[in-house]
Amino acid sequence: MASQSRAGQPALHGLEFGINEWLVDEQYERYLHDPGSVDRTWRELFASPIPAPRRETRNGATTAQESADDADDAAVKAVRVAALIEAYRVRGHLVADTDPLTAARAAAHPELELTAFGLREDDLQREFVVDGFSGQATMTLRDVLKALQESYCRTVGTEYMHIQSSQERRWIQQRIESPQAPPDVAEQLQILYRLGAAEAFETFLQTKYVGQKRYSLEGGESAIVLLDALLLRSIGHGVREAVIGMAHRGRLNVLANIIGKSHAEIFHEFEDAGDIRSVQGSGDVKYHLGAEGTYRALDGGMIAVCVVANPSHLELVGPVAQGVVRAKQDRAADGGEAFPVLPIAVHGDAAFAGQGVVFETLNMSQLPGYRTGGTVHIVINNQLGFTTSPANGRSSAYATDVARTVQAPIFHVNADDPGAVVRVARLAFDYRQAFHKDVVVDLICYRRHGHSEVDDPSITQPAMYDRIDARASVRKLYAEALVHRGDITERQVEGALRDYQGHLERAFTQTRARPVPASPMPVNSVNDVNATNHVSAQHVAASQAATAITEAAARQVIASQTAVPGGFTVHARVLPQLQRRTTMLDAGTIDWATAETLAIGSLLLDGVAVRLAGQDSRRGTFGQRHAVLTDRRTGAEHTPLSSLGPRAADFAPYDSMLSELGALAFEYGYSLARPDALVLWEAQFGDFANGAQAVIDEYIASSEQKWGQRSGVTLLLPHGLEGQGPDHSSGRIERFLQLCAQGNMTVAMPSLPGNYFHLLRQQALDERRRPLVVFTPKSMLRSKVATSGLTELTMGAFRAVIPDETADTARIRRVLVCSGKVFYDLDAHRRSAGWSDTAIVRLERLYPFPTQELGAELARFPAGAEVRWVQEEPGNQGAWSFVEPHVQRLAGRAVACVSRPQAPARAVGSARRHAGEQRDLVTSAVGHGRGSSGRP
Repeated sequence: MASQSRAGQPALHGLEFGINEWLVDEQYERYLHDPGSVDRTWRELFASPIPAPRRETRNGATTAQESADDADDAAVKAVRVAALIEAYRVRGHLVADTDPLTAARAAAHPELELTAFGLREDDLQREFVVDGFSGQATMTLRDVLKALQESYCRTVGTEYMHIQSSQERRWIQQRIESPQAPPDVAEQLQILYRLGAAEAFETFLQTKYVGQKRYSLEGGESAIVLLDALLLRSIGHGVREAVIGMAHRGRLNVLANIIGKSHAEIFHEFEDAGDIRSVQGSGDVKYHLGAEGTYRALDGGMIAVCVVANPSHLELVGPVAQGVVRAKQDRAADGGEAFPVLPIAVHGDAAFAGQGVVFETLNMSQLPGYRTGGTVHIVINNQLGFTTSPANGRSSAYATDVARTVQAPIFHVNADDPGAVVRVARLAFDYRQAFHKDVVVDLICYRRHGHSEVDDPSITQPAMYDRIDARASVRKLYAEALVHRGDITERQVEGALRDYQGHLERAFTQTRARPVPASPMPVNSVNDVNATNHVSAQHVAASQAATAITEAAARQVIASQTAVPGGFTVHARVLPQLQRRTTMLDAGTIDWATAETLAIGSLLLDGVAVRLAGQDSRRGTFGQRHAVLTDRRTGAEHTPLSSLGPRAADFAPYDSMLSELGALAFEYGYSLARPDALVLWEAQFGDFANGAQAVIDEYIASSEQKWGQRSGVTLLLPHGLEGQGPDHSSGRIERFLQLCAQGNMTVAMPSLPGNYFHLLRQQALDERRRPLVVFTPKSMLRSKVATSGLTELTMGAFRAVIPDETADTARIRRVLVCSGKVFYDLDAHRRSAGWSDTAIVRLERLYPFPTQELGAELARFPAGAEVRWVQEEPGNQGAWSFVEPHVQRLAGRAVACVSRPQAPARAVGSARRHAGEQRDLVTSAVGHGRGSSGRP
């Protein structure tokens, strides 16, 4: 920019800014975009001719022609002072005193030196126009420097100039550049009380439970002060509830001192004295557990608050907590409140920089289907990973730099200045409330112990831990400062600490006096099929909800598909698909997408809200769903199922960002807080679910056993080997079945649209919430043989096993059991070859295994009939390894598997080779041609 001309004005190279020329360029770019986004001094500079620079002659004198007059010189100096102010706003955080382990703040930055702006010591007493900086119209340069250092270079370093919105930048400037009033005595005592409680809790546990892991907060006790100030600010400011997602460090302290979990209960967990028949007693370690409670301010104010349970997979709880918050806010939407639930995410510094799901969660923050009104992120910055230093753990200057991608303001604060921590907490909350956007507080502290209390951190960070060992706690430092100033007495400090320690001792004594239950929790053997079936039968018995609908309801839903608003132009390729849905009802050829539409629409009429999210899910990956229509001419959108009438529940279909891990975690969290809704997550292809494997393993499959959390989240995974290569074929059925036990979820692969219809409705209407995994079709979406009649929807229910009703049971010599689309290939070959001695039984639900239904079907056939399991997938994949013991026990004889050969990939890359494999598979299944066994 320095070489450009502005509307006939002289080029800006007339003003020399040296290493700060970038700053002038940045201001000029903002001015060109929006003149109001820069201060008045800059506007005047860019709108007016620039005085020529003063040039000296060889003898040091200046000519009249080369010298600017005093007024022009003052104007140039004012611009330089404006540049100085701007530089501190951008770079001041680099020299702020934010590290409690550093004796002195960083050396002055070269871009903040007076000489870098052409200013000299003799300018310090001159007064300049500052356009409202620090609330003043004019200031001396000395006062400007003092105010800049107070605002940007003390114990808070603020990053916000990367934010494009000038309104947000000015909002922050007005608050951090104004003089800060010191805290009054009441506030000081509040801070001291919270610090004392946090420290005493950790010290007590360290004394009573030596060597037990607890992932203490020692060194970062100001996190309790921060949360306390944040929640205190929330009371009376439009927030009804707070949801905290955090990893394990400091979790017990938060549960005790913020959530209000009783100390006795926490001590029982250390004693391993909980009822081992309970979910928490058998499920997870104490520093992973969640809790709900009420935050109680010292002045009597209260707010509901909860901590979401989480595993050790760092940062995975973040999107789960966001889903919980969104669900709570959706339920409260009828009240007219804007974002009444406050999400708080507590991170570790190494995880915030290192875990990709952090960016995924940040990226959700302003998306329509995922907005929660802004999250307050708290990074407990220990300046260390497990044993890894920042130099080896990230490429960025700060652990929080990823938050700049969503233009979140970042406040770096020295944790040993709890007064500053409180100010930052209030500022962060106020920003969230004002702009409904994410904000980050980087609480720079240290970790007094190792990664856990049994680790010796001095092995890898000896110098750091020499400094930590020599440093007093933040409570002690703060108390000494208050006593030194005469704000409180030493007796008050000691008395408050003794009272809290006495409370802990009493709770500890009561804990030791309570007896330990001795009854063991019954555990099913992984190889005990009967035990597994017993649990499964109980699950199924609780799942018999009436799922049939009336014909009138079906026609009302279908009518909505073509009832678009006046003037709305439906795309010419979409309109025929919607019109065919009407004819399908009468023709008895309801396809997959229509059956799904009928399931969702009828649920809405029943008062059940439905949320559908996934990659391209509104249209559908295969152009089959069209849940949202786009006007061909205007781009306006219309959701047909949202026009079912005022009594219908809400339908919320969203296209997600291109994410599996964060997106599925969000939907899981949403399902926890909305048990009254059907929550659907669809993968673009079933294969992509492996990008969310941690969510499936740690939450969906095991959360009820670990934490007692019941979720009804439903996964829709397009599945089927159709010659599209290894990465668009298999949803990895075997992985889900390997996780099935104790009736923890339902896994199904229906082959008929009508059965899919009943499955979805059963999932929504079942009072006993369990996750559902559905392997949905691709080629079958428009198959003329894979259709259902209207009576299948208005009568009956989901069928876990579909019998072969065409078979002459007396003549059957071979029974094929299969799931999914391979049935149609087998049936077509059987018909074309005329093999009437072969029956084909469809297993529509894989887990809970339908023992009774399949047993009854197999019993219909002659005892000597051969039984085979047939699957498209390679023998080491698919459902074979799971179904083998079940089918073999029910058949009462050996069962062969017909499949593709074992392979490390899911499918071959050649469509021709795939077709050949499929032919061999089908012919081998009915006893002719060469096939491959599922055995090695």
